[in-house]
Amino acid sequence: MKIVVVGAGAIGSLFGGLLTKNNEVVLLGRKTHVEQIKKHGLRITGKTDTVVHPEAVSNVDEVNEKPDLLMITVKSYDTKEAAEDARQVIGEETVVLSLQNGLDNISKIASVLGKDRVVAGTTTEASLFLEPGKIEHTGKGVTVIGELDGSITERVKHIIKSFNDVGFNTIVTNDIMKELWKKAIINACINPLTAIFDVKNGQILKHEMLHEIMKKVCHEGVKVAKSIGIKIEEDEMVEKTVTVIKDTAENYSSMVQSLRKKRRTEIDSINGYLVKMGRKHGVNTPVNELLIKMVKIREEMIR
Repeated sequence: MKIVVVGAGAIGSLFGGLLTKNNEVVLLGRKTHVEQIKKHGLRITGKTDTVVHPEAVSNVDEVNEKPDLLMITVKSYDTKEAAEDARQVIGEETVVLSLQNGLDNISKIASVLGKDRVVAGTTTEASLFLEPGKIEHTGKGVTVIGELDGSITERVKHIIKSFNDVGFNTIVTNDIMKELWKKAIINACINPLTAIFDVKNGQILKHEMLHEIMKKVCHEGVKVAKSIGIKIEEDEMVEKTVTVIKDTAENYSSMVQSLRKKRRTEIDSINGYLVKMGRKHGVNTPVNELLIKMVKIREEMIR
């Protein structure tokens, strides 16, 4: 496949980099990252140890061919702009895959590029951006991809095969919105707490109060999900969140990484979206609201 990855950060570089094994890949990223990839290749360490040589560009005008697959892996607050930029490179048959955190990306992409070409995904693969040209594959996980309408199509099967062929454990789902909500609730539990205290994920389970807050965030998230027809059980979500924390105990969440780089977090598209939907459907979310305020304070402090 011809693949363009819009947003060559930690996750975008990991997927785009490893997909170069069997595909023609173009990474669209920051200039300093692109320059190092052009000079020395993309160095991946950790769970995967390799150097790959994808094509890399820092401007969408440098993408010369219409891709079969356009992957959007930018931060949620950049999604609309990324979709606008991508408009000029997609062809009639291009499939657009969102592999991002947050719950408002699909609607943003669909409003610009059209809902029919969009498929959604979520992943528990973990990656850390070390420096321009270098990333660390910090954890292997599972990637789930599905059509928005729940159908199992040939285009989704093709993407899944391409991912599995290069080592990403990838499966199909007939309810991708449920999967996105489950991932968002897990992120809502882990990311703000680790960001506020600037700690690794595992610290949440080492402190009773943080563990209790995590369960309260989970409780609110599940109530909001149920209010819009997403069938998720609270006990299941708490158990899944604890499992993720244990599996990624030595990792720093993406929100911690953003703050350390003095960048905005995705709090508005994760906990913020839960609060927004809660207000719309009459569900109170006081713990999520408090965490949002505290993360915003951290954002102000690092500017």
